[in-house]
Amino acid sequence: MSKKLALALVLAGLVSACQQQQPQPTPAPVVVAPEPVFQGKYGAN
Repeated sequence: MSKKLALALVLAGLVSACQQQQPQPTPAPVVVAPEPVFQGKYGAN
């Protein structure tokens, strides 16, 4: 019985390894904003 189980696992592994690969989605680039600059108490220098 264990030989049949081992053969089934090997065949399942081969089938899954030989399937066509799906393209991996690329993450969206992160937009970096500049840090706000302190312009005094009322916003004027």
